[in-house]
Amino acid sequence: MKQLCLLSIAVTGLLPFAVAQTSPFEGRWDITVTTPRDTYPDWMEVTQTNGVVSALIQPRSASTRVASDAKLQGSHLTLTLIPATDRGPATTWDLTKDGDQLAGTIKRGDTVQGQLAGVRAPALKRPMPGAWTNPEPLFNGKDLTGWEPITPATNHWVEKDGELVNQDHGSNLKSTRKFDDFKLHIEYNCPDHGNSGIYLRGRYEVQVEYEPLDANDQFHRMGSIYSFLAPAVELPRKPGTWESYDVTLVGRWVTIIRNGVKTVDNKEIPGITGGALDSNEGEPGPFYIQGDHTGGMKYRNITISVPK
Repeated sequence: MKQLCLLSIAVTGLLPFAVAQTSPFEGRWDITVTTPRDTYPDWMEVTQTNGVVSALIQPRSASTRVASDAKLQGSHLTLTLIPATDRGPATTWDLTKDGDQLAGTIKRGDTVQGQLAGVRAPALKRPMPGAWTNPEPLFNGKDLTGWEPITPATNHWVEKDGELVNQDHGSNLKSTRKFDDFKLHIEYNCPDHGNSGIYLRGRYEVQVEYEPLDANDQFHRMGSIYSFLAPAVELPRKPGTWESYDVTLVGRWVTIIRNGVKTVDNKEIPGITGGALDSNEGEPGPFYIQGDHTGGMKYRNITISVPK
């Protein structure tokens, strides 16, 4: 995924705004936005330290954003997602909490653009399975059986020489099967200036990119969980060559081995990343591979193991 005016949670931290009461919004929230045109997922984390409340938003796309101009009155919270500029008014959220659910509106200026509905995000804390099934292929190397374009009209994914190839930027591609916990092996060949991503359960992006180094920080480069987790080890860039990921996801906890080197070691993914298919974090989901950024991406030898 491309980095667009991004604020990283780990780099910037959360922008505080002071309140004089305990926040009933504290915690993580899986949010669904419904507009007259479509429905899409968002996410929010609210924290409080010494009476200071902080909010972090994951909007529909790109990276996390720090909320500003927040006002808390009991079970009512308003905040600014995008400040006003000379190009237009601010985008704001107006939320009310009822038990473990949120309801509210998203506005641009005084105009309501959509409805917000949220639930507390599940902890997804569970033990590592004691045993896994033998690896099973998800791509047969012959055709796209088991995969489908998300927007068929702009699909450029084909099978070629036993490889899954995106010939031009267009549709993303998702698996027809859904998974909960798993071990994934996938090999990728990313060209210079290429940008793609592999979404776990359709919600958490493992970044695949070889854009110029100054285009992205470590939370948005190859091998990151986009915006949330940076690789602990920086490996050599190898555009145009075959590389591999081995990814274990149990609940929210992810381990990534890239080219045989462990780069993310059992770290918690706080929430959905930009581009997620939905915000239903407690449910199984498909894999999906980004094809809407650049063409030229290749994938092969995609296998899955699940808990026995």
